[in-house]
Amino acid sequence: MKYEIVKEEIVFDNFFKIKKAKIKHELFDATTIEVERLSFERGDSVAILIYEKDTDSLLFTNQFRYPTIKEKDGWILELTAGSLEGNEAPKNRVKKEVEEEIGYQVNEIEFISSFFVSPGGSSERILLYYSEVNSSDKLFKGGGMKYEKEDIQLLKIKPKEVLQQLKENKFRDAKTIIGIQWFLANKI
Repeated sequence: MKYEIVKEEIVFDNFFKIKKAKIKHELFDATTIEVERLSFERGDSVAILIYEKDTDSLLFTNQFRYPTIKEKDGWILELTAGSLEGNEAPKNRVKKEVEEEIGYQVNEIEFISSFFVSPGGSSERILLYYSEVNSSDKLFKGGGMKYEKEDIQLLKIKPKEVLQQLKENKFRDAKTIIGIQWFLANKI
């Protein structure tokens, strides 16, 4: 099936961008349609699920996320993650985020999957990874970057407790849920 971008412009440009496009594309019945669409241009991000072998724990971050306050208090459990910058290699970015957010050094990184967060309105794609560490790999302070006004708490949760919390709907972040489900299907 074919499509054509007739017109495309940035209509908002601050920390994030919003693009507006006029698109002509084929329909499944072989006719064409012209539509206007908006896209929240978030850029690509990386995330990593980390299993700490010597404590039999999965490592999560806990931090305040303004968009989540409509559900409860705004603090949410997530995988370590961050946005890619420029032409940065995803594996380098994920290693840096692990250092900054939870203080670990990761070496071997396994690619799990890439996926769009909300393809109906956002361009953001997550590149999801997995790594195993030991508690002795915590070489840095962690907690996030103060100049970015981050305040990140490291939480270690046993896989059995993670499964229970997943069943109780305690995890509310898509990349985290995908990572947990991958772990339960592939590592237990």
